[in-house]
Amino acid sequence: MLACPCPATRPGFLALKKFLIFLLIVIGGAAYYQLVRARRKSQASGEVAYVLPEKLPVLDTTAIIHRVIATLHGGQQVMVSARIGEWAKLQLPGGRSGWVPQNTLIDRETYERGQALLKDLTRSQVQAQGHTDSPVNLHLEPSRDALKLAEFPAGQRVDVYNRRLVARSSQSPTNGKEPPQDVWYLVRSGQYAGWLLGRFVDLDVPPGLANYAQGINMVAWLVLNTVNDGGHEVPQYVAADRIGVRDLDFNHIRVFTWWVKHHEYVTAYVESHLNGYFPISVTHKDNVPYFRLRLIGDQGEKYQKVYGLFDTIVRPIGTVEGWTSEAMPPPPLSRARRRRAHRRR
Repeated sequence: MLACPCPATRPGFLALKKFLIFLLIVIGGAAYYQLVRARRKSQASGEVAYVLPEKLPVLDTTAIIHRVIATLHGGQQVMVSARIGEWAKLQLPGGRSGWVPQNTLIDRETYERGQALLKDLTRSQVQAQGHTDSPVNLHLEPSRDALKLAEFPAGQRVDVYNRRLVARSSQSPTNGKEPPQDVWYLVRSGQYAGWLLGRFVDLDVPPGLANYAQGINMVAWLVLNTVNDGGHEVPQYVAADRIGVRDLDFNHIRVFTWWVKHHEYVTAYVESHLNGYFPISVTHKDNVPYFRLRLIGDQGEKYQKVYGLFDTIVRPIGTVEGWTSEAMPPPPLSRARRRRAHRRR
């Protein structure tokens, strides 16, 4: 008896089977692509971004001939519905849509990191005030390559919280020399906080101290307390100067108290040869203002030196190890206790 060929072993059936498998793979791949595309599209339609420049015109089209249909402001939240090339399409109130360059927006993560930095500065003390002398970018980190948080115009008022000297990351040592360094300021202005190149910031010394800042690089001033003079509360300051050095934040301090009789400031205390770094901090206890300096010793050790202003007299209180402690120095030994300690030796 002759065996009848099984349909599953016929060449035509095997070719059909392979084609069907291939077709299923193609259909499945296409379905997956459409699903991913739809998911990306839905995510894009809900993408939150924030305006970078101080003012941002929104255009009705990306064509050369266009018109401005809205103006947004720095830090304003927007919804991005599409990104095409160098342009981002925004959803505007009233069902309208418009276009802006993509580089004028920052993403949610960058914005939130900037807001976290802003929150951290609320617990810090302002070291100085100033303004930008030309348009400048505000960065998340003290680096030219760091993410941008905002664009400040010339004349933007800023509070200065810290200073850092940083080597330019885009430069490498040449001929055995170190790369050039930039001075950066950690600043706050309104709803923004971040790092500015120091050469774009001019410090605004208080008018009452302007005469004492002539010829000296005054880099910080903090109010210790106020004195009443004819019904007006006049601040008394601890001021820091940087003289003849660049690596230190300051190396010289002065305390200015108010002479009510002559209605003018006088220098109540001066100290030089300090290896000081920001921030300087001021606290009050029992109506006495204390200030502490972050210093580095001859052996590279970090410590704080604490001072008190008693009426118009400044007295060094003592030192505290490290830069993070908020403890006050221990009280000095009395003369009798010093004698007893000396005998034990």
